[in-house]
Amino acid sequence: QVQLVESGGGLVQPGGSLRLSCLASGNIHSRDVMGWYRQAPGKQRSVIATIAESVNPNYPDSVKGRFTISRDDAKNRLHLQMNNLKPEDTAVYYCYVLKFEWGVPREYWGQGTQVTVSS
Repeated sequence: QVQLVESGGGLVQPGGSLRLSCLASGNIHSRDVMGWYRQAPGKQRSVIATIAESVNPNYPDSVKGRFTISRDDAKNRLHLQMNNLKPEDTAVYYCYVLKFEWGVPREYWGQGTQVTVSS
C-alpha cells in the first residue's frame, strides 16, 4: 500500500515560484512511475510530467520550460519546481504513483495541494 502526501502549495503572484513536494510512504521501486498531475476548476485532470527509471520526463507545452520534475528514490520523494507561474497554473496539484503489484498496474493518488496564482 502506498500513501502520498503533497506539500508546498499556496498563493503566489504571477511570475513567482513554488516548489511542491510529495512524500511517499511504503517502498517505491525504481521501476515504478511517479508523476504530477493537476486539475483546474471545471476542467479534467491533466498530466504535468511523469518520471521513471531511464526515462526522461516529457512536459506539455503549457508548462515546458517552466516546470521541472525530480525524484529522490532514496527518500521516497517527488518534487515539482514551478517557475514563472501564470494565473492559468491555478489548480489542485496531485502526486501519483504507478506501481506494479503482481504484474497488475495500480495507481495511487495524493489528496492534492492547492496552487493559486493571482495578483
